[in-house]
Amino acid sequence: MNGVHIRSAEKALSVGTWLIVAGAVLYSVLTVTPLAAAHTPARWAWTAPILPLVVDAAVVIVVRLDAVLARLGGHGGRWPIVLRWMTGCMTLALNVADSALKKDLVGVAVHAVAPLLLIVTAETGLAYRRAITAAVKRLEEERRAERERAEQSARERAEAARQQAREEREHAATLAREQREHEARLAREAAEREERRQLREQEERRAREAAEREERERREREREQREQERLKREQQARQRAEAEQRERAEQAARERAALLERGPADSKLPEDEARRIVAAAFESSLSVRQAAELCGWSVGWVSSRYAEHRDPGTGGAELAIAGL
Repeated sequence: MNGVHIRSAEKALSVGTWLIVAGAVLYSVLTVTPLAAAHTPARWAWTAPILPLVVDAAVVIVVRLDAVLARLGGHGGRWPIVLRWMTGCMTLALNVADSALKKDLVGVAVHAVAPLLLIVTAETGLAYRRAITAAVKRLEEERRAERERAEQSARERAEAARQQAREEREHAATLAREQREHEARLAREAAEREERRQLREQEERRAREAAEREERERREREREQREQERLKREQQARQRAEAEQRERAEQAARERAALLERGPADSKLPEDEARRIVAAAFESSLSVRQAAELCGWSVGWVSSRYAEHRDPGTGGAELAIAGL
């Protein structure tokens, strides 16, 4: 049996006990109230339910406290026993009194069922709870003993493991010491080899660095020489370009001057020639009217050409057609 079974049994006992107590209390109130009312003055008849309620309240207190004490393994002494039996007997007497006064034996037997069941249930529940408490204590003692044995076994195993660990550590320490000595010897030999290798590498590196330095210096001289030649060629090219640009500018200026020196046109010149005159006039900052006189075309057409020169993206062709 484990804790789950014990809790289940206690729950079944508690639920069953309180069901019987509730039924007996309700039955007692319904049975005793008419008897108390019949033996109470008429103006105090409303107090008839108080007596069964008081007696039943004592029954509830006894059952509840007995359950708590039994669960804790305690004992209340003689007075709880006196109260338990006194309330049981009072409940029995009150329930059968009416039938007994009427000499109704069947009624006495019927009304005695609930009180007797309540009395026996209270005693039985108390005995069950004490037995369950004793069983729980016994199970706890057995578990405690098992835990102690397990802890003792665990301590013994831990001590054996510690002893074995100490022996293993000592053996491992001996092996580690021998290994360290061997590794130290190998390290010294490796260090000597590494030192010799580093010396060789340093000599080789110095030789490579000297060769690389000479190579860099040679390449730097060649690069500087190529750069000087490139700068010289660029300077010559700029000079040639500037000379060509000046020559083109002078040629254009001469052409503009020749076009503008022709004077006003007697008639409308061809469009290509008129366009060149308008362009020359625009470059020389002549007015639209002066340009129109030089080419023989209308002022509107010349204005369209001026607009094209000021903003090449405008629709000059459409304006020229409109000017014609």
